[in-house]
Amino acid sequence: MQRRERTRHLIELGGLVQKAGLVELTDDDRTTLYGALLDLAGRGRGDDAGDVLTLWKRRGKRAFDAEAEGSETQ
Repeated sequence: MQRRERTRHLIELGGLVQKAGLVELTDDDRTTLYGALLDLAGRGRGDDAGDVLTLWKRRGKRAFDAEAEGSETQ
């Protein structure tokens, strides 16, 4: 059961990478994707980590909200 939940979680995370447009942006180059994610992780651990994480959270929430509004109108 735990393995199934972990697999679902990882699939959802991959979906977010796709949804954010990173797969198209990098032409599905996994080396570039990994480098970009490492850069994000570094920024999230930097001196202004709190501000960066708050900004990312706000942007993500706005995107999810906009998506939800778009699907409600269809």
